[in-house]
Amino acid sequence: MNDPEIHNSIEQLVAEEHELWQKESAGEATDADRNRLKAVQVSLDQCWDLLRQRRALRNAGLDPDSASERPTDVVEGYWQ
Repeated sequence: MNDPEIHNSIEQLVAEEHELWQKESAGEATDADRNRLKAVQVSLDQCWDLLRQRRALRNAGLDPDSASERPTDVVEGYWQ
C-alpha cells in the first residue's frame, strides 16, 4: 500500500468513526456498532503506524515499500 492509499484508508476510517461516535452520542449505537468502533480504531492505529514506518524508511534512504502492517497487539501496545 502506498502513501496515498494509506491516506485514503485513514480518511474513510475517520469518517466511519465519526458516524459511529454520533450514533453512540445519540444513544442509538448497538453492540455491533460499538464492536465496529473498536475495530475501526485499531485499523486507524495500524494505518498511522504503517505511514510512520514508510516515512522513517524513506527518510533513512531505504525502500518505504518494505514497511508492513504490524499486528494489533503491537500497535495497541504503544504508549500514547
